[in-house]
Amino acid sequence: MSDTTKQAPSPADVASMARTRPSTQAAPGQVVEVTGAQSLVLALEAVGVDTVFGIPGGAILPAYDPMLDSTKVRHILVRHEQGAGHAAEGYASATGKVGVCMVTSGPGATNLVTPIADAHMDSVPIVAITGQVPSAAIGSDAFQEADIRGITMPVTKHNYLVTDPAKIPQIIAEAFHIARTGRPGPVLVDISKDALQATTTFSWPPKFDLPGYHPVTHPHGKQIREAARLMAAAERPIFYVGGGVVRGHASEQLRRLVDLTQIPVVTTLMARGTVPDSHPLNLGMPGMHGTVAAVTGLQKSDLIIALGARFDDRVTGQLSSFAPHAKVIHADIDPAEIGKNRVADVPIVGDAGEVITDLIHQVEADRRAGSDDPGAWDYAAWRQRVTGWKQTFPLGWTESEDGALSPQYVIQRIGALTGPEGTYVAGVGQHQMWAAQFVRYERPNAWLNSGGLGTMGYAVPAAMGAKVAEPDRTVWAIDGDGCFQMTNQELATCAINDIPIKVAIINNSSLGMVRQWQTLFYGERYSNTDLQTTSERIPDFVKLAEAYGCLGLRVEKAEDVDAAITQALETNDRPVVIDFIVHRDAMVWPMVPAGVSNDMIRNARDEAPVWEREE
Repeated sequence: MSDTTKQAPSPADVASMARTRPSTQAAPGQVVEVTGAQSLVLALEAVGVDTVFGIPGGAILPAYDPMLDSTKVRHILVRHEQGAGHAAEGYASATGKVGVCMVTSGPGATNLVTPIADAHMDSVPIVAITGQVPSAAIGSDAFQEADIRGITMPVTKHNYLVTDPAKIPQIIAEAFHIARTGRPGPVLVDISKDALQATTTFSWPPKFDLPGYHPVTHPHGKQIREAARLMAAAERPIFYVGGGVVRGHASEQLRRLVDLTQIPVVTTLMARGTVPDSHPLNLGMPGMHGTVAAVTGLQKSDLIIALGARFDDRVTGQLSSFAPHAKVIHADIDPAEIGKNRVADVPIVGDAGEVITDLIHQVEADRRAGSDDPGAWDYAAWRQRVTGWKQTFPLGWTESEDGALSPQYVIQRIGALTGPEGTYVAGVGQHQMWAAQFVRYERPNAWLNSGGLGTMGYAVPAAMGAKVAEPDRTVWAIDGDGCFQMTNQELATCAINDIPIKVAIINNSSLGMVRQWQTLFYGERYSNTDLQTTSERIPDFVKLAEAYGCLGLRVEKAEDVDAAITQALETNDRPVVIDFIVHRDAMVWPMVPAGVSNDMIRNARDEAPVWEREE
């Protein structure tokens, strides 16, 4: 036991200390005596935390007592630990700040595994604080014990088990530093109950050293020069922009680079809004459900400039046939991503903002110096070609023969009536793809979704976190009826805590994306995808919304869509849920079937591949 640790105080002593809690306004380096739990709360205050999403329980309970006295940290009591994790993600994704969630041991901690894995896949900076059984009981299969550190090891950037209360300030400081620097990601801090109860000392700022953790942020000048050389020599270059540009807060620099070079750009599912959809060189989203112009632009390019992207399988399709004639410049903060899926001709390790800024300076210098090649930096023919694809194959949809409401129309009207300053949060499935396609994104962080892990149930709690982070923005959760039923209990959290999000349920009475695949690839054998098997609505989402203290609306006709959206936008004293009853067999197009070449992109079910018609 550390010499700074004394015998655990009685409950009365803890209560007394809570009433006379120290302040972080004390002079830097001043040492004060506290419990481990108080030290935790003081450390959270000191790193700038203003919101914690969580649920108390036995092992974490000591931390909840001093939190009651904090004037800086707002705790929001969620209804499920998964909701706490996704809310922390939404908070972080909307602002770039570190999101925080706190739960108890055992099942409380294991319920965080999905949002932690989600944050890991999408590079979202969160710190998850979990209680643990007393240190003497660790490994004994004690009540509500789980080795959450071992369980989350593969899906955290780093994690800790804290049994010495004296180390709490240092570890909290380290956790936040690791979560937000380099490639952002989740960090878990598991604290034993006796460490929270014991008496220790607190001083701020703590000293810490992280040997081996030195993220490279500034790119190598030689690689920048070589990248600019390839860009000058290319005839069909394209920017392939991923979520790393969003996480790196580099959207403004990117727009300057695109304007400077006049090279067409595609923005992945995680990068929507980094270049405005209104920009003439933005070809849209690439990938399985990307635009024809974006998918084909990559396929036909002779140079891919990948910025903060990881050549995900949903973008590349069959990897062996992806962009077969293209050289690759690959810039990423994480060296492990470079060359992982596609060999890079010019690898660049560095922060997206610094890489792009250096590229701008190098391109400007090279242009001033001139070139012996009269065709250098001339992409006019290429721009004309890709613009032609964009005009010939625009996004659209086919109205249903029976006049049922088109989900694409609903989502398009939500975006049009809300505008670019709104924040749009999607679940996973068809509605996610339609929201990525038919809302116009003009700024980064306007579009939040679960990209890498594809987590159903993400939308409602993540929208809640985004609204807490930016209360003056309109925040929409665009959800499917399947996703919504996984985490809709967080509507109670929103109603009680005055978090007036808007929820649009795209209700096709089925697990829509799975049904689409069953239609296309399983002979229309709909095995366990129907969520409604009778004419009775189970549940009735309007009644459910009202039971949760929300305004509930239902829309079944196109002529009623705008009025309902407008009513939702004008209602800010409580959450709003709109149940949009849409065409059951609407499909997401374009589509590249899994595992085939992107050259096989189709605009509709029975249409030949686009390039069999175009060439």
